[in-house]
Amino acid sequence: MEPNRLTNSKERILRRKEVNMEGPYGSEWPVEEKIKLREMASPQARYIFVRSSSPNATLNEKLVNNEEKVISGHWIGDGDPVVAFVQYRFVIEEEVPVLYVFELQLESSVQRKGLGKFLMQLLELIAHKNRMGAVILTVQKANTSAFEFYINKLRYSISSISPSRVNPLIGAEASYEILCKTFDAEAKAKLEE
Repeated sequence: MEPNRLTNSKERILRRKEVNMEGPYGSEWPVEEKIKLREMASPQARYIFVRSSSPNATLNEKLVNNEEKVISGHWIGDGDPVVAFVQYRFVIEEEVPVLYVFELQLESSVQRKGLGKFLMQLLELIAHKNRMGAVILTVQKANTSAFEFYINKLRYSISSISPSRVNPLIGAEASYEILCKTFDAEAKAKLEE
């Protein structure tokens, strides 16, 4: 892959994150953006990328055009532009192994078409297959559509480790909530109740 093409893909992903997150973070965004850039570069970060496909391309052309390679642990690939991505890690929260979703970002052209729900269900499957006790994520309170998506459509709940549940007085001032979906009794006891 040509270096400028890889740079264009990275820039597109970073721009998508900025477009989607600058509003909900408000004045906190410049600081948060730097934190998120460090998180993205972490060796523990795992990704799922979704590319658009040319509507007129045959299946064989799509396979040839989307050939990907991994070099030194870094993803590179030719093909159609990335229209969505998920960043996650396997971590320990309250002594429970969990899949923590750091980012779920979709281009506006693919939002509200079921892709976000599909990606979250895929992450839940990955968590199950890796014997994780839960899927956890952080959502900005100002991002009301995302908050409702996780709570109402996907049945996530506000975690017991979320600021509003740890200390309701201080938590009311926090700009975010930590949400979770647990898969076993131990995780439920430590992360939901």
